[in-house]
Amino acid sequence: MKSKPYIIAEMGVNFYDTAKSLSITPLEAAKMYIDEAAKAGIDCAKFQSYKAGTIVSKNSPAYWDTTKEPTKTQYELFLKHDGFGEKEYQELCDYTHAKGMDFTSTPFDYASADYLEKMVDFYKISSSDLSNLPFVEYIGRKGKPVYISVGASYLAEVDEAVRILKNAGVKDIVLFHCVLSYPTDPADANLRIIQTLIKDFPDVRVGFSDHVAPDDTMMTLATAYLLGAEVIEKHFTLDKSLPGNDHYHAGDPDDFRKAIANFRWIDNVLGSDEKTVLPCEIIPRREARRSLVLTRDVKAGEKLELTDLMPKRPGTGISPKFTEIVVGRTVKMDLPEDTVLTWEMV
Repeated sequence: MKSKPYIIAEMGVNFYDTAKSLSITPLEAAKMYIDEAAKAGIDCAKFQSYKAGTIVSKNSPAYWDTTKEPTKTQYELFLKHDGFGEKEYQELCDYTHAKGMDFTSTPFDYASADYLEKMVDFYKISSSDLSNLPFVEYIGRKGKPVYISVGASYLAEVDEAVRILKNAGVKDIVLFHCVLSYPTDPADANLRIIQTLIKDFPDVRVGFSDHVAPDDTMMTLATAYLLGAEVIEKHFTLDKSLPGNDHYHAGDPDDFRKAIANFRWIDNVLGSDEKTVLPCEIIPRREARRSLVLTRDVKAGEKLELTDLMPKRPGTGISPKFTEIVVGRTVKMDLPEDTVLTWEMV
């Protein structure tokens, strides 16, 4: 039996907007996010570690929905959310572990990759760095598991990154199917890619990093799980109505609770792949199956003909599969019509 997928709440930098709306510090807001993720039953809290000056050139244009997040350049947006460094992430790491969850943060530069090494339970590499192979290799050589998103890529590029990680000695790799579009239209979710990755990379694990806006049933994540995603990552917010780049497609704690309930329901109904008779089927199996039943009264010593027999319920007597063996045998006693035959009678 499967168990629910490993669930990562991508805090990203959403807590900065929450801090602003509540007039608290970003660190206090980040801890609020961790608290709520723990209450929802999430396995891992994930952040993002970067500095605007090392992730993007100053004139790099926006690629998100500017009606939701009006900032015109990537540099301006990243500059709003790059206040944390090693000290803050260490505090968040300790706080997350104290809450019983794993901790990670996606590094977007070498300095972040270095200071995160002693904190993260695994490294997460963004889709945007899939082709940044020197950086992928650098992280791979850290000796930790590596989870990597493969959005906006061709299969050959995924293969190249996987080879780099394996050659660097990484033993535990997770490939996240991901669509690099915020929010992802459900028609673009392309969840069958999960099965493609499972088939083409049988020696790594496969997950799903979701950018589809939550629906009332959280069916996108349930479908991803049914298709084989072992790890689920989704952006996390405490308020989906907040302005900002990642709130409008993020899930709130209730969304994650719904998703987790779905996963558990799926596990429950999927059950085991061993075909056997379940305890709940024992009585129905006996009562609903058929036995050979007499179509007339017979006397002791009479030989049974095919016309003397009819398969009827219950299945407590001789199975119809033995009809040819029973035909031509004699009965040991007088038996009335509608008797369910047993081997003691013939």
